[in-house]
Amino acid sequence: MDRRNFLASAAATATAAGSEPALAAQGGAPVRDKPLRTDSWGPLYYDSAEKAQVDEVVDSGVPFRFSGRRGVAPVKVSTYEKEFAAKIGTRFALAVSSGTAALECAIAALQIGPGDEVILPAWTWHSDCTAVVRAGALPVFAEIDETFNLDPADIEARITPQTKAIIAVHLQGNPANLDPILSIARKHKLRVIEDCSQAVGASYKGRRLGSLGDIGTYSHQESKTITAGEGGTLVSSNPELFERAVRFHDVGNIFAPHKDQLGETHLSPFVGTNLRMNEFSGGVMLVQLRKLDQILAAVRSNSERVYQALGAIPGLRFRGRPDPAGDLCAPVFIRFDAKAQRDRFLELMKAENVPANGPSGSVILPVQPYIENKITIHPAWPSWQSERGKAIRYGAASCPRTIDILSRFAGVPVGPKYTRQDIDDIVAAVRKAYPAALRA
Repeated sequence: MDRRNFLASAAATATAAGSEPALAAQGGAPVRDKPLRTDSWGPLYYDSAEKAQVDEVVDSGVPFRFSGRRGVAPVKVSTYEKEFAAKIGTRFALAVSSGTAALECAIAALQIGPGDEVILPAWTWHSDCTAVVRAGALPVFAEIDETFNLDPADIEARITPQTKAIIAVHLQGNPANLDPILSIARKHKLRVIEDCSQAVGASYKGRRLGSLGDIGTYSHQESKTITAGEGGTLVSSNPELFERAVRFHDVGNIFAPHKDQLGETHLSPFVGTNLRMNEFSGGVMLVQLRKLDQILAAVRSNSERVYQALGAIPGLRFRGRPDPAGDLCAPVFIRFDAKAQRDRFLELMKAENVPANGPSGSVILPVQPYIENKITIHPAWPSWQSERGKAIRYGAASCPRTIDILSRFAGVPVGPKYTRQDIDDIVAAVRKAYPAALRA
């Protein structure tokens, strides 16, 4: 038995026997000799297939997806869109330049603008808020629950006659509790955008995230499930919403293949912008999409081993999971009763050379100075010029439960390429650190 296997076995035996192995932070041997490395998933799967796609675009000399030059018909982005829609289970998919671009297309597709309000979670990435503000609409923040996602119980109190949509964000791979969110939306005749940027490929009760609301959006930035470095995708099964999104992303225009997919268009050109994806990104995303299920299967297998092993620790509680089978399962988050316990756990895990962190990849938006102080590129920006916009207050007082929840959870990253030994080390480190942290 090598040293790490011995330490893992010793930690498990000590825990079962009611005693605790010596903590590395107190002079004991760490579970690992060197820190366990975490890395973005998609690039771990790069190989000759992605390179071949890029080479083909270079050889063609036609990197623009709508180009008619040189008698070459660019097909990489359009093929990716068709396969992505089929994978998610929607009629249409639109490839764009980023996840932020996908959100802005979604806001435009729903005709959200000045005077409208959009409800979104207090903890998410900046883009969910900035897409609303850039449209001149007003962001209204609701609390999260212990799924780290929008708390359905806090939505209805935020609804006003001006509310037009809800953004349900599936954060850190975990599906939001969609049944009550969609029920509330139907009751109040509101649209639902699913932001799946951090949960590409995850599902809810057998359906891929992004296919349950009116529009789904995805990011393909380097840290996401599959990636071309940057990129994004929008999906919908509503032809009118899709046409409006397509036109917005291409300065009001619509060309084949999108016109062919719709069969008939109904909207006139309007002011839009340029958020198009190029053929280089399209080719890489096409290959990455075809590897998506392989990546998901690997990370879920590793994470479920962690969940099963840690579930045997008395009193240990996990993050809320509305659909464990649909969750991306990483990181594995552990709940503490107090921030001091969580912080002590993070210190102890670091000493064991197994990384652990608080919830990350997003920010508590209402406490960001530019939001709390309503700062945009112009002092007369319409979002905050209405009576309601002037009256609304952000800051810590607007989301105390969100702040509290996020302060009490610690996550252990799990990667799709982790070895069995890596998983054993994670479990051994938690078994050492968790009981000691509870005494903080």
